[in-house]
Amino acid sequence: MHIMSEKYTEIYIEGMHCAGCASGIEKRLKEANGIKQVNVNFATSKASIKYFPEKISTVKIKKIITDAGYTPKDLTFESQAIAFEKEQLAYNLQKTKFIISLIFTIPIIIISMFMLEFAYRNWILFILTASVFIVSGRQFFTGAYKAFKHRSANMNTLISIGTGAAFIYSFAATAMPNLFTSVGHQPEVYYDASAVIITLILMGRMLEAKAKGRTSEAIKKLLGLQPKTSRVIRNGKEEDIPTEELKVGDIIIVRPGEKIPVDGEIVEGASSVDESIITGESLPKDKKAGDKVIGATINKTGSFKYKAEKVGRDTALYQIVKLVQEAQGSKVPIQRLADSISSYFVPTVIIVAVLTFILWFDLAPNNVRLPYALISFVSVLIIACPCALGLATPTAIMVGTGKGAENGILIKSGESLETAHKINTIVLDKTGTITKGEPEVTDIITNLEPNHLLYLSASAEKSSEHSLGAAIVKKAQQRNIELTYPREFTSFSGYGIEAMVDDLKILIGNQKLFEDRGININSFAKQTGNLYNQGKTAVFISINNKIEGIIGIADTIKPDSAAAIKELKNMGLEVIMITGDNRNTAEAIAKQAGIKRFVSDVLPQDKAKLVKQIQNEGKIVAMVGDGINDAPALAQANVGIAIGSGADIAIESSDITLMRSSLLSVVSAIKLSKKTISNIKQNLFFAFIYNTLGIPIAAGLFYPVFGLLLNPVIAALAMALSSVSVVTNSLRLKGAKI
Repeated sequence: MHIMSEKYTEIYIEGMHCAGCASGIEKRLKEANGIKQVNVNFATSKASIKYFPEKISTVKIKKIITDAGYTPKDLTFESQAIAFEKEQLAYNLQKTKFIISLIFTIPIIIISMFMLEFAYRNWILFILTASVFIVSGRQFFTGAYKAFKHRSANMNTLISIGTGAAFIYSFAATAMPNLFTSVGHQPEVYYDASAVIITLILMGRMLEAKAKGRTSEAIKKLLGLQPKTSRVIRNGKEEDIPTEELKVGDIIIVRPGEKIPVDGEIVEGASSVDESIITGESLPKDKKAGDKVIGATINKTGSFKYKAEKVGRDTALYQIVKLVQEAQGSKVPIQRLADSISSYFVPTVIIVAVLTFILWFDLAPNNVRLPYALISFVSVLIIACPCALGLATPTAIMVGTGKGAENGILIKSGESLETAHKINTIVLDKTGTITKGEPEVTDIITNLEPNHLLYLSASAEKSSEHSLGAAIVKKAQQRNIELTYPREFTSFSGYGIEAMVDDLKILIGNQKLFEDRGININSFAKQTGNLYNQGKTAVFISINNKIEGIIGIADTIKPDSAAAIKELKNMGLEVIMITGDNRNTAEAIAKQAGIKRFVSDVLPQDKAKLVKQIQNEGKIVAMVGDGINDAPALAQANVGIAIGSGADIAIESSDITLMRSSLLSVVSAIKLSKKTISNIKQNLFFAFIYNTLGIPIAAGLFYPVFGLLLNPVIAALAMALSSVSVVTNSLRLKGAKI
């Protein structure tokens, strides 16, 4: 059986003006044979497509978009900056059109508002209004014509029919006034309504373009981080080359204040590096030979040389931008309702507008029936444009995921974002999540001077590769104890080591090793029991076959774990810890962290089963782990949250990746999801309410009670501001505290 390969592509689409445009393109693409999944995002002007290349090519996909009346463009990581430049150009173009339209519209308003009467008044108004239509408003009519050619309708259709009807009516009243007076109507003109509507909609598009540009600031900021050039050593000489020409293995020189071009490992020198733009960690990290550095971070103090390990598309920066772009191009399930409504919205509005015209023309008094029918017809068309509906969800996702990226929180999709705000249970892996993930000396119990015992034991362990030995050596280094190299070093796998230090025979190991050697440890029995009760490992030390002390070692909890867990519980979440450690160790860590429910002795392969058991209790579960050993559990959870390590962010099994190894980032991620979904709901409420109330008012529903009809100019202003208000509400997320 042949299994078809699946590919993913993103296409930039020029010419979309509303949610209806996006919905129409999406519908056409979904109907094509070979398309597995498609999402057309009005806010980003992008189509995200999964397809089977055996059945359909990207050329065919682009042709479908072209046939729908839009212009497809390739969108790559490198061309994203060009797309942002086009956004700026689009804003500048809308601004120019608005200014030109305003220049022609101001005299129209003055003449109409003050009812100035002079020779050829209506013809002058006609020329000024025609100038607005030709110079600035032409885009609406060409867009409507393209849609009509492809048997569809969009926002341009509504604007064109509305303003076109008012303009044609006014021209008829100007050129053939007798036609109206002969049937008892005054030849009224509505040039002001046509011109002002075009001008206000252009103003709305200008403000919308400016606001939409701000929603993608996080991506722009990330794209601008990598330095343009890098200083490398090639053929024994230093030279500056474009960063995109770097190769794996290049030796790169970085001086104080410079940005680190790509990911790699320091081979010479030391410094402190500000990694906040990647990890969200505010304090600079000290780096020395052997330490990893991340591209786009800033070297603060010293100079160093490092070997490039990841370049181009493999760097952490590229992976972050890719994840954020994919998240911003995705949809949340809550958007499906808006999409469904948008696909039927424009045709429905046209039908409602026509019915409104017929009813007014039929029921209104004879002397006002035509003007009132026309005013209501135009008002319904203009106020109903579904821009706000199309922007409600994607703009909030763009700002929310962008803010997350700036804080070291990478959200894979809109669906992950929506699910994360529903979770009520959070499962935490112990090692590396709650704890530091590496053993640390916590107790030195001895009858000798503690630093002397530490000197002897650390010197003996210098040749050991065991993690417990490394913890003892590290503790001595932290206390600035100068060590010596051991002689006659012997390792007993699983038990301990033996060595000569300063002509003293040092034995270090577990209780079994000491029992086998016949060394009595009863003098430290009480202290040993205390260490075991606290979940710590007891390492025994003897000098010349006599017990002289115990060193307690444990994987200690991170400084902020307890505070983060307390905050998670304050948010109403049940916190559960799982670990492969024994019950005593698990209980001790759980107590320190403030966790009541924990499960010990869990094998790595059983973690996913445990998550499923918790889900079977009716819980919506988020699993937090390191993304490697915990991959099956992360995939099983409703939301998998992987704690990365700065450069290692391509964790496929997780829905959310945290660049900081801190549980406080988990708190921030959940807060961000709740605030973003709340913002989306606000936007959708405003958009639905606006259209639900706006259309009946524009149709004249309240005229019998208040005797007022909605002026088409007010309808245009309301329509323009509705889109801007939705985007502005989304931008509030940038200042949200997480």
